[in-house]
Amino acid sequence: MKEVKASMAGTVLNILVAEGDAVSAGQAILTLESMKMEIPVEAEAGGKVEKIHVEVGGFVNEEDTLITFGE
Repeated sequence: MKEVKASMAGTVLNILVAEGDAVSAGQAILTLESMKMEIPVEAEAGGKVEKIHVEVGGFVNEEDTLITFGE
């Protein structure tokens, strides 16, 4: 299992994938907003979205798990 963690604290602006989706490395999977800037979060490796741990409008702290991927 691979986890995508928040690189900084911010608010989840949008989620671009759904559980069960196949994604490829480098694909944008969600957008965070921090200090009025939109920060795209990309998948580091390909895989299938197992679990989305956040919701739009929710606040996350640095290193919080955002999305978990399976093989």
